[in-house]
Amino acid sequence: MEGTLKIDTRFLEGFVSQKDLGDISPLLNDAEKLLAGGKGPGSDFLGWMDLPERLSDREITGVENSAKRLSGQSDVIVVIGIGGSYLGAKAVTEMLLPDFKDKKIVFAGHQISGEYHRDLLDYLKDREVSVNVISKSGTTTEPAIAFRAIMDLMKKKYGENGIKDRIVCTTDRSKGALRSLASEKGFETFIVPDDVGGRFSVLTPVGLLPIACAGINIKDLVAGAREMRQLVSSGRVDGNLSAEYAAVRNILYRKGKKIEIMSNFDPKMHFVSEWWKQLYGESEGKNKKGIFPAACDFTTDLHSMGQWIQDGERDIFETFLIEEVEDKALAVPSDADDLDGLNYLAGKQFSFINKKAYLATAEAHFEGGVPNISILFPEKSAFFAGELIYFFEKAVALSAYALGSNPFDQPGVESYKKKMFKLLGKGLS
Repeated sequence: MEGTLKIDTRFLEGFVSQKDLGDISPLLNDAEKLLAGGKGPGSDFLGWMDLPERLSDREITGVENSAKRLSGQSDVIVVIGIGGSYLGAKAVTEMLLPDFKDKKIVFAGHQISGEYHRDLLDYLKDREVSVNVISKSGTTTEPAIAFRAIMDLMKKKYGENGIKDRIVCTTDRSKGALRSLASEKGFETFIVPDDVGGRFSVLTPVGLLPIACAGINIKDLVAGAREMRQLVSSGRVDGNLSAEYAAVRNILYRKGKKIEIMSNFDPKMHFVSEWWKQLYGESEGKNKKGIFPAACDFTTDLHSMGQWIQDGERDIFETFLIEEVEDKALAVPSDADDLDGLNYLAGKQFSFINKKAYLATAEAHFEGGVPNISILFPEKSAFFAGELIYFFEKAVALSAYALGSNPFDQPGVESYKKKMFKLLGKGLS
């Protein structure tokens, strides 16, 4: 596999200097020491760091065998989870699977929309169905009620005995409601490691099983993460992609750039941005500080958000996520009448035009006062998806430690839950 990720920093000129990078390097070195020594806040949740090496061939084969069984017996596999229990798998499958094709994998339990889940149940009625339910506790409201509804449908379709081989639970090793249910019913289970938080769990069975069910090579995914881990093992900014990204973000934050916009020029990267938003939002947004992660899909959002980005408040910076390879599958046809005046584009590839739109946008936004960097990856593949995952995970851990935050907890998430449970009358009946 040739090539790896690169960072283009040309549009940081005037915003980030060599002196800035030198000044922040000690913070990144200290952050790396905290990670490597397991001495920083949240050190009980550092299992993601060596996951690429720790995953054995036996474990990967076990996931692949389960995925093969589920796929073989199913028209549709429903993945039930929320947050880190679904976003990683959703990001990788959307990135790598063809558009405009019936999906083998559908997702549920990531919100509480009655209409969505009713339509899903209607969709599943006449199809062969299997389920992978993902929850550490089994009591998180959104996936728990979705699982109730879907399991009720499956009992009616297959009977109590027939669902045993159609439900796989990814949950805690020894405790929790889902673990108890799986043990009682004899469902196959995979473990959510105790030392890996949800948003860092893509390379555990949480992400690997749904990704494998979709037909994606998880060995290549893990190999890409393993490669990136070797490349970002140093705490130095120079030559370490994750540390460089973390350094740039922290420098810009200290200069008043409070919002980071992750922008892509490929709709297949939309859910990579959604996964990134959770990873960075939950890891850094604490103690009344942290960069706010937002995302745009270009060129679509240039016709809605482009004006604000170009001329609005200058408290933003931009990170472009760009595939380097040029897809030559489609060119603009010529037209004899040329009524739309577009014959100057005849024969040019859509991807060529898209790349020029990206370069023009990066330059225009820079000239409008928005510093930006580009994270370039060679092509959409399982290997480079694995590289991206580990690159972003390592960078956010370094970045949060440099901010003085614990990257691995999320105390604020509990606030809305307490309010919701009170409104729903939990504990009152």
